Amino acid sequence: MDINDIRSILTLLGLLCFLGICAWAYSSAAKRGFDEAALLPFTDDDMPARDVSDRQPKEG
Repeated sequence: MDINDIRSILTLLGLLCFLGICAWAYSSAAKRGFDEAALLPFTDDDMPARDVSDRQPKEG
């Protein structure tokens, strides 16, 4: 077994891993979790918004 056989096997394993991830990402089982994660930016925060004046440098 030479280096080209090892490279071919690793390429094939990488392709199979990629195809597995694509199949998982587009499966209906993962859809619920992705839909929930997509709405996270729109959820209400428990913390109040920060005052803009806190971000300005203080004169001294």
